[in-house]
Amino acid sequence: MDVRDETATIPTGGVLLPADLLVPAEPVGAVLFAHGSGSSRHSPRNVAVARTLNRGGFGTVLVDLLTAAEEEKDAVTAELRFDIGLLADRLAGIVDWLATERPFGAIPIGLFGASTGAAAALVAAAQRPELVGAVVSRGGRPDLAGDALGRVRAATLLLVGGLDEQVITLNELALGKLTSQAELRVIPGATHLFEEPGTLDQVAEAAVAWFREHLLPQPAA
Repeated sequence: MDVRDETATIPTGGVLLPADLLVPAEPVGAVLFAHGSGSSRHSPRNVAVARTLNRGGFGTVLVDLLTAAEEEKDAVTAELRFDIGLLADRLAGIVDWLATERPFGAIPIGLFGASTGAAAALVAAAQRPELVGAVVSRGGRPDLAGDALGRVRAATLLLVGGLDEQVITLNELALGKLTSQAELRVIPGATHLFEEPGTLDQVAEAAVAWFREHLLPQPAA
């Protein structure tokens, strides 16, 4: 499938954030990525998942949620990467930008979060229930979304590595607080970063299937 690479500078929360847009010829939906702590929009794992989503017809947005100056500060203090409220507010602003600027057209929007980015994605989904239709978390910390979990309306898929026992427990706790349609799926043999052969492919395929089922209009029975 022909996919066009574009760059954008997105205004949100009083800052300008760099983003990479991957645009299929006829996108059916848009998926905004929220990377985890210490990562960036160039994360090879998220880029790999984005490419699989592109082949499934989805446009993708990979964005750094901190400015360059904030990244430098965070590299020393590690404070901002866990500021879920700040990251969620910026994600919500990017969702607004996608809905108004329509770089992919008038199509439904989903969120894909990894590690702490999953919590920010869920809080943003709770803040924009009319715009965010589905969320996928990869090795995420949805528990850090706190009380916002009960306000999420988007269908949510929690993907966790089978060897990531502590995170499985945290995801189980979060699943119990989600009131929307939600599912926890464990990828056998995978550790936290899904570096084992074939495990990231399973994540990407599960994300495509989830967004197709819960983000796109379904044909009448």
